[in-house]
Amino acid sequence: MQYQFILLFLFFGLTSTFAQEKKQIVLNDTLKSEEIDPLRPAKAAFYSAIFPGLGQIYNKKYWKLPLVYGAIGTSTYFYIDSQKNYNIYRNEYKSRLAGSASGSDYLANLSESQLISAQKQFQRNRDLSALFIVGFYVLNIIDANIDAALSQFNVSEKLAFKPSVNFSNENMQSGFGFACTYSF
Repeated sequence: MQYQFILLFLFFGLTSTFAQEKKQIVLNDTLKSEEIDPLRPAKAAFYSAIFPGLGQIYNKKYWKLPLVYGAIGTSTYFYIDSQKNYNIYRNEYKSRLAGSASGSDYLANLSESQLISAQKQFQRNRDLSALFIVGFYVLNIIDANIDAALSQFNVSEKLAFKPSVNFSNENMQSGFGFACTYSF
């Protein structure tokens, strides 16, 4: 029994002496000062305005290039196709007013009101396609600008948004809440 007390005393005594050992704390400054370029968003927007997709290349977001060219290219295709069809129906209507015979069997079977209706439909489609071209062009510029601005945003692990449980001592109840914490 004495040996057990001695061993127990030595065990707790040694662990407490080891726990009292001072550890040398080395502080490393891990904060790197990144230079923020305030003109980066303006440059990206300017490049995208000069040539669509160039701002995305400047931001090194190469995966967005097919989206930019696909959107603008598809809208351009529909614009050209609608303009071509509009001209076909318009020329047929003009030739009928001049008294000429139709060169196409399909167009010869259409009435004048059908030709006018088809012209209006293709003109509307052409105008919508032009609006989409301009819209996707502007969206390309806005995307490049916002992406360049957000690329310089601080997203370190020190800034966190975590749920927390608050315990109130007055009424012994707990409450759920959110806290935004920043640790140094």
